[in-house]
Amino acid sequence: MFALDAVPPPSPRRLAVRVTNDAIRQIRGGHPWIFDGSIVSVKGGEGAGGAAGDLAVIFDSERQFVAIGLYDPASPIRVRILHHGKPATIDSGWWANTIHTAIERRQAVLAAGDTTGYRVIHGENDGMPGLVLDRYGDAFVLKLYTAAWLPHLRTLVPLIDEQLHPSSLVLRFSREVVNNSAPKLVDGVALIGTTPTEPVLFHEHGLIFEADVVHGQKTGHFLDQRDNRAKLRPLAKDKRVLDLFTCTGGFSVFAAAGGATAVHSVDLSAAALETAQRNMAHNGFINNVQRCEHTVQAGDVFDVLQAFGEQKRRFDIVIVDPPSFARKQLDHDRALHAYRRLTRLALDVVEDSGVLIQSSCSSRVHADEFFAGVHSAAAATTHRITEMLRTTHAADHPIGYAEGAYLKTIFARVASKGVRARTSMHGSMGG
Repeated sequence: MFALDAVPPPSPRRLAVRVTNDAIRQIRGGHPWIFDGSIVSVKGGEGAGGAAGDLAVIFDSERQFVAIGLYDPASPIRVRILHHGKPATIDSGWWANTIHTAIERRQAVLAAGDTTGYRVIHGENDGMPGLVLDRYGDAFVLKLYTAAWLPHLRTLVPLIDEQLHPSSLVLRFSREVVNNSAPKLVDGVALIGTTPTEPVLFHEHGLIFEADVVHGQKTGHFLDQRDNRAKLRPLAKDKRVLDLFTCTGGFSVFAAAGGATAVHSVDLSAAALETAQRNMAHNGFINNVQRCEHTVQAGDVFDVLQAFGEQKRRFDIVIVDPPSFARKQLDHDRALHAYRRLTRLALDVVEDSGVLIQSSCSSRVHADEFFAGVHSAAAATTHRITEMLRTTHAADHPIGYAEGAYLKTIFARVASKGVRARTSMHGSMGG
């Protein structure tokens, strides 16, 4: 843990923070963020305010305790709430209990025995806002979305080591993190063990995948779609599948394992497609995967769908799993337009009685808006869809507040208008 040697310890001071009445209502309602515009005053810090990682105590107008959280003067999310209600002492014991509780919540994932890649701590939803801990086999990735966690790593890392025994723990930063206090803590550094020099292998519902825990997107794999990928598997037998925004090929591999005759994976990134091909090869011991014809195509999904529609190229199952189209609220309307356009284009390449699987991971686009958008887009085409299923995150991605419910997915049967769509899921929809 040499990288932690130069990390400054957390300050013993506590900031006294006054916020607006509306912010207090939000906190008492369980919201984990206080934005800079809701801060009325900050007292107790050095200079004009506190430092990243200071513990900020929120008081109401009667000077009564409301909450305590982590302060970050460089972030528009100025305070991330750790605890609200009755006063609590945030110490090593509190951190240990919070981590233990998060681990216990994943027992259902562990009980299956065929999954070694999952989220151990899901940020705000597990009481540790701005921090994610993912497991890939014996390698773990700790990703920080605020510099407020840096002074607390000296306490947290030994607790993670004690409770989870990782062979390596890799630190990753989101692009928003401003790290001015610990220059040795760079993206990809190992806090426990050594930094992996090649992708690590892990199991997802019995299938094998690799994760680049040092350079890969997010922490190396998109774990939140794990159960939706498993739901695809029983639908794929003898089907031709188009996997759009395939990234590292999660849906593609599950389709092949389920008996798809052909899978075509499309992504803008050629490097991601290479990973998708390796993930398919990792599962070559499965007869269905051996028999499946897997092809890849690098390109813009909108352009590819447009071309396939004009060529009258058709697939039995089309999966549309794009990245977030709404990183900020100003992107909301544009994101809805993009989702509707994708629906229209995708429906043009789905065979009659085929299946459309479409997702949104934009927290700023609410589920009802997304599902209504898919239906309205379909209504404007020559196709009719019949819902089979709506889903959300896998079990290791619990939802603790409104913005935490970011992932939504629709499974729908597709038919030409005037043709009755079959609603059967061909038996099991389980993983």
